[in-house]
Amino acid sequence: MITGAAGFIGSALVRHLIQRTSHEVLAFDKLTYAGNLSSLVSAAASNRYSFVQADICDAEAVSRALADFEPQVVAHLAAESHVDRSIDGPAVFVQTNLIGTFVMLNEALDYWRDLNDADKATFRFHHISTDEVFGSLGEEGFFTETTPYDPRSPYSASKAGSDHLVRAWGHTYGLPVLVTNCSNNYGPYHFPEKLIPLIIIRALNGEPLPVYGDGSNVRDWLFVEDHAAALQEVFENGAPGQTYNVGGNAERKNIEVVRAICAILDRLRPRTDGKPYADQITHVADRPGHDHRYAIDASKIRTELGWTPSVTFEEGIARTVEWYLSNEGWWRDILAQRNATERLGNG
Repeated sequence: MITGAAGFIGSALVRHLIQRTSHEVLAFDKLTYAGNLSSLVSAAASNRYSFVQADICDAEAVSRALADFEPQVVAHLAAESHVDRSIDGPAVFVQTNLIGTFVMLNEALDYWRDLNDADKATFRFHHISTDEVFGSLGEEGFFTETTPYDPRSPYSASKAGSDHLVRAWGHTYGLPVLVTNCSNNYGPYHFPEKLIPLIIIRALNGEPLPVYGDGSNVRDWLFVEDHAAALQEVFENGAPGQTYNVGGNAERKNIEVVRAICAILDRLRPRTDGKPYADQITHVADRPGHDHRYAIDASKIRTELGWTPSVTFEEGIARTVEWYLSNEGWWRDILAQRNATERLGNG
């Protein structure tokens, strides 16, 4: 059972499990603005796929889905996830990320307690979180599984709180939980408000390419299909109660990411006036409280579970740009329904 299954990472996990495993998958999603059933079309053709539209804050709906589907694994991805949106409207982040996770844990605990001993032993509640809960790094060092939490935005604070709830349900009630904290994901089907798709789309539309501040903020980039494979590895083979950091080993400054996208577009779809897309780069006022650097130490998942990222940033960003060029219908439909590339989070 995958919550947030119509979102970016959730839909990647659904497609991965349907295409590469024999798992049966229940996709559970409220279909908020960032949920898109078109991201699940390829998986929906399988008889191992089913879908329920419901809210993780709705205890009755969650309980019914658990009872009907009888999952061995709950992969909990449903969350509000955009930092800028959390600055403008933090209430929905608290409701979904904290209250929603509380509801999921309570209902999963009731479900788990009613299982027979063998099924209890194999059940897993896997909570998928972010490296943003750790705060901001300086020029050196990496986040590990034991890094103290220091969230700086309403989004990261709400995710930090949900992480603590999950671990508390594991320690207090014995629910077999797993937590993963990942670095910035990118790849196909990424909602247009996030940096990489936003830059691709605005470039193609001839619009300014906004870069916060001087563009020196650093993120570790993880190709979403690599992340899906890591999640499978964790819920199949990870030890209950453990946390695993998942990173892409691909630190880049934001300005480097934007320039890389521009260079690929220059090659694949040159501007009609012959000028480089980099001419559209515009530096804008920085995000309030913008964390300087995130970087993941993923040695634990590599050592204990044998997972490493298989896609380099250069390969992944090229594949991502090519996907957006080949699937304009997917993102243009989103833009027609809502303004997903506007500036948010000015504070």
